[in-house]
This record gives sequence, structure tokens and C-alpha cells, in this order.
Amino acid sequence: MLSITSADFQRHFGRYQDEALKEPLAITRNGRERLVVLSAEEYHRLKRRDREVLGLDDFTAADLEAIRQTEPPPEAAAFDDECR
Repeated sequence: MLSITSADFQRHFGRYQDEALKEPLAITRNGRERLVVLSAEEYHRLKRRDREVLGLDDFTAADLEAIRQTEPPPEAAAFDDECR
């Protein structure tokens, strides 16, 4: 991801609009990232991936039991070390 200062972004706004169509741009201020500019297409793609977060209270007893009974597929064993 390309990183530019906010001053440079203001001076060359048109150029960076075109760049943001190709890849997200990180806009920095005082050396720290503050904003990311991305294409509308990428924004909408990310929004489609939004997911609702549920708490345990949102599940029925049957839902929780179904989760308890679920077994991971054998190929998931490759990720066991990430849970330790």
C-alpha cells in the first residue's frame, strides 16, 4: 500500500484519485497513518463481506448443541498450532 503525507495528497489530489483506483493509499499526518483512500468498488466489496457479530445469548440451546457436536475436517489439523 502506497503511503503519502496529507500535504502531498492535498497538492496532488487528482493524481492520487487515480492511484486509489489501482490500490488503497495510506494518508499520513505527523508520520502516522490517519486515513486510507480506496476505490468505491473496493469499498463496496469490503462492505459486502461485513458480518453480524453474535453473542452467546443470541444462540438457542439447539444452536449451541449443534456447534458442540461439530467436528472439524481433517485438513483443519494443519492449523492446530495456531490455537496454542
